[in-house]
Amino acid sequence: MSDMMNLTHAGVVTCFSVAAQPDPGLMGRVLELFAKRGLTPTRFFGQIENSPEPRLELDIHACDLAPEVAAHMARSMAQIFGVERVLIADRAAATHQTSSH
Repeated sequence: MSDMMNLTHAGVVTCFSVAAQPDPGLMGRVLELFAKRGLTPTRFFGQIENSPEPRLELDIHACDLAPEVAAHMARSMAQIFGVERVLIADRAAATHQTSSH
């Protein structure tokens, strides 16, 4: 088994919530943190919130990240110019059951 497999946090979805100044390049800089690790987020959603001032809100989900990797990525996101806040939380991955009809 590879070292990367030993580091995963199986069955867990890591959720990143990022608030930042609206900047078209910021989404790419955040996504780059996943790409350089060979990861594809299962969710990557961004929108501009206008209260009280315009702010870019990103909601990013990734499956089976090791806690140390997720924490490092959150710290890296927080260092990106324009990022104001990064929150991170884990939740259990949804399981899908199929009917045997």
